[in-house]
Amino acid sequence: MNTFRAIREALEVSQAEIGSAIGVTQGNVSFYERGQTIPPDVASRLIAFARERGLALSYDHVYGGAKLPAIKGAPRAPQRA
Repeated sequence: MNTFRAIREALEVSQAEIGSAIGVTQGNVSFYERGQTIPPDVASRLIAFARERGLALSYDHVYGGAKLPAIKGAPRAPQRA
């Protein structure tokens, strides 16, 4: 799955919502999700938006394919005994 899409889905927001939050159009978000290179300034705003929502990201998550961390405050899966 595309990194931008995975981040958006982890944040549980639509393309229009995340686009508005980071200052791009829904069409731009669609392009990023289809593989267009994410400009550094957009990546920076995406990281800041995600952190506001409890998802601690870095440029490695956006560009390097690092595994996405859990969202702070999100319910955890039940542990098996």
